[in-house]
Amino acid sequence: MAAIEVVPAALCDQPVLADLLASYATEFSEFHAVRFQADGTFVYPGLADYWHKPDRFPFLIRIERETAGFVLVTRLDSLPGREPVFDVAEFFVTRAFRRRGAGTTAAHDVWSRFPALWQVRVLQTNRLASRFWENAIGRFMGNPCQPESLHIGNEAWHRFAFDTRSAPQKTPF
Repeated sequence: MAAIEVVPAALCDQPVLADLLASYATEFSEFHAVRFQADGTFVYPGLADYWHKPDRFPFLIRIERETAGFVLVTRLDSLPGREPVFDVAEFFVTRAFRRRGAGTTAAHDVWSRFPALWQVRVLQTNRLASRFWENAIGRFMGNPCQPESLHIGNEAWHRFAFDTRSAPQKTPF
């Protein structure tokens, strides 16, 4: 089996992430209105924040040292007196590396790094992603995690909420 790694993205990796985000945006545009620049390029708003704000965590997914995707995590501060929630803000595995376990391994790795309350949001129209997250979360938590439905604007979303501190012990990667 190929070695799958999840590594924190360094500032020098920002152009790589920007390119991956452009591929992600192109695929994601099938499910959600995506804004491209007049010249057809895609700029992810707030990408630079992932290296300058303490509540942002960028990761690259690598398989045999090749970049296979990314995970962008955001810590959302809750109401006073409540715990923060970690959010999988963006997640992408390139087509060439799908179906090799990279996505599940990456998700599990990131959840293990931050034992906390988590949420994953996915458009209901993105059925493959919904199934992926339901599987990945269920395997990590040791039991199924049913999403709640919510509407943001005119779009229907699934929101998976779970607490990784109650997950069965995992062996280190």
